[in-house]
This record gives sequence, structure tokens and C-alpha cells, in this order.
Amino acid sequence: MTTQAPNHARVVPLRPPAAPAGAERPPAPAREPLWRDLVGDVLRRERLAQQRTLKDVAETARISMPYLSEIERGRKEASSEVLAAAARALGLGLGDLLSLAQGELVRLTSRTAAPARGRSASRSGGLCLAA
Repeated sequence: MTTQAPNHARVVPLRPPAAPAGAERPPAPAREPLWRDLVGDVLRRERLAQQRTLKDVAETARISMPYLSEIERGRKEASSEVLAAAARALGLGLGDLLSLAQGELVRLTSRTAAPARGRSASRSGGLCLAA
């Protein structure tokens, strides 16, 4: 005759317990920017720097003006072909456009990821893993 060990299920709460009244809450993590927003910002900034209209750039790129507007506002995730056409219309290569967007991503995330004075930069409370 075998006996079975009792089945003790460990219950893990889905949310951490609420902080007591008056306790300081940790700041909410910053939302990382979306790639489509960064690329759209770069396209708009380059177009405006050249003092060109949305219509002019859209016609040169052979894409519709409303679609280019939505790309610039980060509302549409454009294909690489469309991004290359928009970049070419602005005198840029696709690599130039992506490099500028990457630079913007680094600028934005390094500013939001900078640790507060006197606090650890790690979200893991000092735990560091190395490969």
C-alpha cells in the first residue's frame, strides 16, 4: 500500500499587495517608444527641414498623401518599400532613415533609463547575471 504525499498547491497572487496608505509608490516604468513613431518623426522632421509639403514628398515618393501623413504621425506601420520611397523622396537612403530613427531611440531611452541620483540603475534590486 502506498501513501500519497499531500498535494499542497502554492497560491501566487496575481498582483502585489497594496501599499499601506501614505506609503511612497515606485514610479511607473516609462513606455518605450514605438518604431513607427520614431520613423514617422524623422520623416516629418526631414520634410519640414527641407521646407517641403506633404503633397510634394508624397508625389515624389509615389505614395498617397493621406498615407504619408499617417506614417509621419505613427498611425501606420509602413513596409520597407514605402519607407525607402519616402526616404528617397527626401534625398535619404533607407539606411539613413533607419540610422536617424535609431539615434532618436537611443536618445529617448537613455534619457528615460538614466537612474535617479543615489538609486541603483538595476530594476532587479542589485541582482546581476553574467553569461
